[in-house]
Amino acid sequence: MKNLFPFLLVATCFVAVTAFIVPGSKDEWIPLFDGKTLNNWKVGNNAGTFTVENGMIVAHGPTAHLFYVGEVNQHNFKNFEFKADVMTTPGSNSGLYFHTAYQESGWPAKGYEVQVNNSHTDWRRTGSLYGIDDVKEVFVKDNEWFTEHITVRGKRVIIKINDKTVVDYTEPENVQRNANDSLRRISSGTFAIQGHDPNSKVFFKNLLVKPLP
Repeated sequence: MKNLFPFLLVATCFVAVTAFIVPGSKDEWIPLFDGKTLNNWKVGNNAGTFTVENGMIVAHGPTAHLFYVGEVNQHNFKNFEFKADVMTTPGSNSGLYFHTAYQESGWPAKGYEVQVNNSHTDWRRTGSLYGIDDVKEVFVKDNEWFTEHITVRGKRVIIKINDKTVVDYTEPENVQRNANDSLRRISSGTFAIQGHDPNSKVFFKNLLVKPLP
């Protein structure tokens, strides 16, 4: 019995600690992609643009957008950390949207896009808060995996590429947008992956979110 006491003490402490770690807590990264299927994701027109290959989401085909519609936070996120591993191929363009909402077609009207583009003709490069706080410098290469990390707290958006901060933007109070971009603002919503055009091929894996208070 004496020899069992240390084991029982450790086991009790482990149970006591893990009992307070619940899905969606601030201490846990939650996967949004199961690595096998597009379950919990939804795409409208040109659904064939998105496929799953070897544990990756592949965006390759006519313009389309893949929206997260799963149960985590009821696919409605306000403050959060989100990260994804991404690999571009030469000449490709894509993006990661947040605070957006499902659309059957067209470019998402709601929320912000974080650019994925290392060598496309569009000069706005990977990490740009598209059209709001744009990055001209190329920080990562095509055909190499990198991590894109987005944090939103209140009105502040921080975007990191491989742990390097490339955007630190705070949306002004009562921000004014033109009529075409009236929903391009901090609010709440889901995430989406962009399939930009048939000549772009981009890979995504390890899509993780950590909801914040």
